[in-house]
Amino acid sequence: MSQSFYINLSTGLIQPARFVPTEHCDEREFSGDISLLVIHNISLPPKQFGGPYIDQLFTGTLNPSDHPYFEDIAALRVSSHLLIRRNGDVVQYVPFHKRAWHAGVSSFDGRDKCNDYSIGIELEGADDIPYEEMQYQTLAKITRVILKAYPQITAERIAGHSDIAPGRKTDPGPAFDWDNFRTLNEA
Repeated sequence: MSQSFYINLSTGLIQPARFVPTEHCDEREFSGDISLLVIHNISLPPKQFGGPYIDQLFTGTLNPSDHPYFEDIAALRVSSHLLIRRNGDVVQYVPFHKRAWHAGVSSFDGRDKCNDYSIGIELEGADDIPYEEMQYQTLAKITRVILKAYPQITAERIAGHSDIAPGRKTDPGPAFDWDNFRTLNEA
């Protein structure tokens, strides 16, 4: 059976998703200005999938002694609105009406500070490892729901992290099949 998603606009939560609240967010200056969707990738440790580490990073509970890579990132205060796991499961960390800390120094269409007006979606993955078809299916379904709930976001206002922070970020990387995503999103 195909999973359906819907957004409760009063809570900013998408259902059905596992909600893992984080303090790594704040209020948007103007919540009516949600006009960009940013696609990222993440894996912790790099190129390893599964496990609790993404939740821990986004909630500030990552133990630096669990892996050498974590020593450099455990103190980061970062988050995303959503994570889509390799199997298509969805985790939400930040309600959509709040500002997640996913974009960093960034600019889109001549406007800086993309966190102020964007929704960030992380795909569990790496730049050079193909994503799972279930991730594309889930991302497309969620994107269609987001575009209906936030009409200022249009197909032209969907970008990769590399598009809004060129030279600094590379995700979702060359392994992300934009054509497949766009075709599924139009379905």
